[in-house]
Amino acid sequence: MATLSLITSCASTPPTNQGNICKIFAQEPGWFNDAKKSEKKWGTPISTLMSFVRQESSYRKNAKPPIRWVAFIPLGRPTSAKGYAQALDPVWKEYKAERGKLLKSRSDMSDALDFIGWYNQKSHNQLGIRLSDPENLYLAYHEGRGGFSRGSYNKKPKLRKIAKKVARTAFQYETQLTKCRKLYECYGFHKFWPFCRK
Repeated sequence: MATLSLITSCASTPPTNQGNICKIFAQEPGWFNDAKKSEKKWGTPISTLMSFVRQESSYRKNAKPPIRWVAFIPLGRPTSAKGYAQALDPVWKEYKAERGKLLKSRSDMSDALDFIGWYNQKSHNQLGIRLSDPENLYLAYHEGRGGFSRGSYNKKPKLRKIAKKVARTAFQYETQLTKCRKLYECYGFHKFWPFCRK
């Protein structure tokens, strides 16, 4: 879905401890509700959703691939990837058309997490990848479902390593989340009964 290296805007402050999902949600508690909403709708676990965002953008909302240069001549960016999920223009257009919401933004965490969940659900339906398999979900996300079907990732050892890293992060996040999920289940409007039942 995105390139392997990014430059980012300083317009937002990413979480200071990106290796701990509890601390991420402590800094940005609204993101838990965004992730939970996507998990409920599309089936991808919160831990996997957030591991994708960490890999794609390091939680920077305006992340873009770096501009390519030849000598002192800028050649532009290699892809149209943008935002938390590093969604490309064509697939983002498809997503917005299917979801029927033209105002969705790749720089909005709620929309980015919904997009990742939507894309993974399609990978599950079309390729048979389990939603509990972050490694292969990420390979399909990065290469596209056609590329995954052709096994394009087999010729990309660096990408294979990154996919395994995404999976490790997802499993780490899942373990951490068991210790703090109850706290964020009851954040904001949902902290009152009957929404919150610790």
